[in-house]
Amino acid sequence: MNYRFTNRTGGVSTGAFASLNLGTHVGDNLEDVMRNRSLVADSKDGLQFMNQVHGDRVVIIEEVVDPDPTADALVTGIAGISLAVQVADCIPLLLSSPEAVAAVHVGRKGLMNEVALRAIDVMLEMGASEITAIIGPSICGACYEVSQDVYDEVVSQHPHAQSRTKQGTLALDLPKALISQLSAHSLDVINESVCTFENSDLFSYRRDGATGRQAGIITL
Repeated sequence: MNYRFTNRTGGVSTGAFASLNLGTHVGDNLEDVMRNRSLVADSKDGLQFMNQVHGDRVVIIEEVVDPDPTADALVTGIAGISLAVQVADCIPLLLSSPEAVAAVHVGRKGLMNEVALRAIDVMLEMGASEITAIIGPSICGACYEVSQDVYDEVVSQHPHAQSRTKQGTLALDLPKALISQLSAHSLDVINESVCTFENSDLFSYRRDGATGRQAGIITL
């Protein structure tokens, strides 16, 4: 499996976006962002990002295109193309098989609208077998405090998401819920998650507000 997760170090962005910000939508200097993207684009056939909107649209990539397609999951069966998902607390989910790969943006809304399962279905339609899921850095269950109504909405559908903060207030454990969702569909799961909120080497929207985006990147 050819994949990796970037952090916030090693780029050219400054200030709140220091330094390897890969998001074009956060207020950073666009030239700096594109330079950062070129630094991580080591695939011979290019690196495809997406315009993420917390939806459930899956786009099949046959060649790298500009502008970034609006979607929350990218799938390709073309060897050499890299796919990227940007995050700053949401889960960067990478799906790998010998026949196809996917990059999926799974936040609270993505968990609820089952965007990961939609991406898996597309991979299966493309002939994928033995799909492995890799979960990257995201906010942990002890740091993602939510209101009662949000908690009730998510936990009613995903009971494994129930969590508490260190202060005992309501929280959601999205990685745990996603692992349960994927395991129920017989996927092997590699959990490489560390908490974005607790780790200063990672961008965190919940911690900092104005901030950049790191990425999960996978190549077939």
